[in-house]
Amino acid sequence: MEFNPELFEKIPEEEKVLNEIVRSSETYWQDAWRRLRQNKLAIGGLIFVIFITLAAIFGPIFSKYNYYSQNFDITNMGPSFDHWFGTDKFGRDVFVRILYGARISLTIAYVASILNLIIGVAYGGISGYVGGAIDNVMMRIVDIIYSIPMMIYVILIMAFLSGRNGNQSDGGIKSIIIALVIGFWVTMARIVRSQIITLKEQEFILAAKVSGASHPRILLRHLIPNSMGAIIVTMTLSIPSAIFTEAFLSFIGLGISAPKASWGTLASEALEGYMLYPYQLFFPALAICLTILAFNLLGDGLRDSLDPKMRK
Repeated sequence: MEFNPELFEKIPEEEKVLNEIVRSSETYWQDAWRRLRQNKLAIGGLIFVIFITLAAIFGPIFSKYNYYSQNFDITNMGPSFDHWFGTDKFGRDVFVRILYGARISLTIAYVASILNLIIGVAYGGISGYVGGAIDNVMMRIVDIIYSIPMMIYVILIMAFLSGRNGNQSDGGIKSIIIALVIGFWVTMARIVRSQIITLKEQEFILAAKVSGASHPRILLRHLIPNSMGAIIVTMTLSIPSAIFTEAFLSFIGLGISAPKASWGTLASEALEGYMLYPYQLFFPALAICLTILAFNLLGDGLRDSLDPKMRK
């Protein structure tokens, strides 16, 4: 057979570019992290969250002041080199008390969010996967819990724990955590249920059933891992809600009691003299606002980066 060059032609450069690999192959989580890094506000929120968490853990340890020692020679002193945020009416260092308050507020928020994650994922996953009458009953229970104001939970639980333990401070921490768990897990359960209902009709779940996978294995190894994007975003956004709720409850006197202090307690104590000593109210309020803003920015960034529709 003779070779005829006219039967062949060079591929245009534009067509060569179409066959090139635009970027390296990435897993879902690698791609999510890449897109999260591109969101400067979300990364800024993440950095601040790490900073305030580390400051809450190690700040009071390395400070020469503590949150409870009183010095009436330096009461209501403004910010200075020795006391960065000034002192309160008992001569206690406001900066250290804010760091210690961050430890309490963030502990309550983190613990409550983790418990909400466990309860909400388990409840919503079972409800969505089983379906039918069981799903209807479980969701009606969720609707009932969701309709009751959280303040009722707090008052009843605090009265029970304070009377039982005789320790108002510990009772306040426990009651707030329990109240947040009781009131917040229903949101997680609803979101997980909607994700499970959507995913359980997909082909990979049918393949898992055909291969003989048990129901717990399908739920734990296939459905819940594929719902982690929505779960992580919901958990991240629930933390600022928990911080705000704890601060509000402590502000109105239903939370942490003296000498311990959360951010809400510090704001409540400073309220009576805020006209003369505004810094005592400004700094704890600023800590609350910046922390909530950081978590919201991080949550929005995670929602964008974990959304498959946003993949490029």
